[in-house]
This record gives sequence, structure tokens and C-alpha cells, in this order.
Amino acid sequence: MRVVLVGYGEMMRALALGILNSKHEIVGILRSETIHHNGIMRFFNDYVKPSDDYIFIKTHSIPEIKVNSVNSNKFRRIIKQLNADIVLVGSWRERFSVHTLNTLPNHFVNVHPSLLPKYRGPNPYMQVIIHNEPVSGITFHLMDVNYDTGAILHQKEVKILRDDTGGSLRMRCCDTARNEIGFLLDNFNERLVNQRSQNETESSYWSQISLKDTIIDFESETPEEIDRRIRALSPWTKCYLPIKGEFFSFRSYQITKNKLNQQAGTIVNKSGNTIFIVCKDSSVMKFSELKIKRPFSQYLSKLFWEKIIKINDKAI
Repeated sequence: MRVVLVGYGEMMRALALGILNSKHEIVGILRSETIHHNGIMRFFNDYVKPSDDYIFIKTHSIPEIKVNSVNSNKFRRIIKQLNADIVLVGSWRERFSVHTLNTLPNHFVNVHPSLLPKYRGPNPYMQVIIHNEPVSGITFHLMDVNYDTGAILHQKEVKILRDDTGGSLRMRCCDTARNEIGFLLDNFNERLVNQRSQNETESSYWSQISLKDTIIDFESETPEEIDRRIRALSPWTKCYLPIKGEFFSFRSYQITKNKLNQQAGTIVNKSGNTIFIVCKDSSVMKFSELKIKRPFSQYLSKLFWEKIIKINDKAI
């Protein structure tokens, strides 16, 4: 099959490798930098500070498509000129219009890194870890004008490991997509016939990471839940401890074996820039190498540890 690939990052590169390793052909690729940067900025980035996507495309001599939107007349015209059999999407921020999707009806396919209809949205890697799911996966589905709602063509489970971060789970989901794309393309027509609609009663949607997601809440979360939150948000952002109206990041943390009958969020010990805090179930967590989220943090952090933060203060 002649494939037009639209995407960015690890998922786009994984799909491209899978296609290149199969008997199918990438006839054009559209990367997100092309639509987000004008010509001068794109030239600067590509030749002075090239992205991983640009280096990958040039290394494998994949022809690029240069348009300002997937919903442009130019993009729709190029799809037809390239005689594409399928448009494959691996990570993209634009919503595809009905006019674009009608360029190749039932031949726009997205790969979503969850077992749809569960965990629709932009970052399922994070959400499945936070919600303590035992497995996640990838779903190849037909695209419609909504996000992640089209008919399912193919799914594959990915086990969630005990120490997974959002980043490590993303890596394995991308590896799975790379391994499965050849099978999907080989059997595409059969998959179209056997497509199945998503069961809306089982659906869930989670939006992008918010500020609230990054703040640890000792009054409502157990140490295990806090651990999952910290791992789930890595590598996209840090989690923060709220203390006396300020927010503190930390380099490392540990769930201790101690339990204390004190209010959740209480700072029960400190040593330099390491503190011990009681959680929801009376367990104590240790946070080390804390740093205040402010300009001149190295000076302010030292002031807070020595003069302002005291034992029995609350991290709430």
C-alpha cells in the first residue's frame, strides 16, 4: 500500500520504521514542525538545530509533504497526486475536517495508545498509570471528525509494569505499533470489512496534563497513589509539594515503613532539604533535594529550609 504518514515524535517514527520494514511504501510524510513554523524558522531549526523527526526523515530519505494544515486544499490535492491508498496518523494536534477525511473515505487511520474506547484523549500513557490499570495497548481505528471515536480495526495489549513511567510505557506502546503496522496494512481490506464500532458505554476521556495533576495531595492520596502520579507524569513534567503557599520540586522520593498517627500532610521530620511527610493512610514518605519553584531558587530554597519550614507544618 502507498502510505501518507502524518505525525510527530516517537509514535510517528515507530510507524515509519514498521512501514519501511514491510512491503509497503511511504509516499509522503507530514511532520508537525512543518505546520507550526514558518519557512524561515523551519529552515533555522532544520539546519542549525534539527529535530529527531527531521533527522529520521532525512536519514531514511522519506519524501516530505509541506503544507500549513491537514485541512488545506493543498494537502488534499497532494494525497490524490500521490495516489495514496491510506493516510496513517501517529500523534497530531489538529482535528481533521470532514472535507479532508472524504479525500479517501474510510482510509484515514489513527493509532491511539490505549485500548479504545477507554482512555481517549491526548495522554493515555499518564492516565492508565494513575488509575492503576494492569494493561494498556494500542488501537488502530478509522478517523471521523471527533477525537478517538472511529471504528476499531485492530488492537494489541501492552502490559503495564510495576515501575513504568509515562515515558517507558510510551516507548513500549510505540514499539508495539511498529510491530503491528505491517500486519494492519497487509490485511487492511479484511479489517475494513470486520471493523467494529466503539462501545460508548465503556468510553472515557482524559484531557491534557493540568496544574492540578502536578500537585501532590497528601490528604486524599496514599503513598502508592502518589508514587503512580509521580511516575505517570514523567518525563513530561514534575510533581510538586505545596508548602506555605509555595511549590517545591524534588529529585527523589521513598515510601518508608513508618506509620504515624498524625494528620495527613504533616511534616514530621526534616534534614537539610529532605523532609518526611505523613500521607492519607498514616504512612510516611521521604522527599529529598527539594527546590522551590521560583527564580533564584537555589537561594530561596536554603532560606525556606533553615528559617521558614518547620516540623509540624503542613504540606497542603
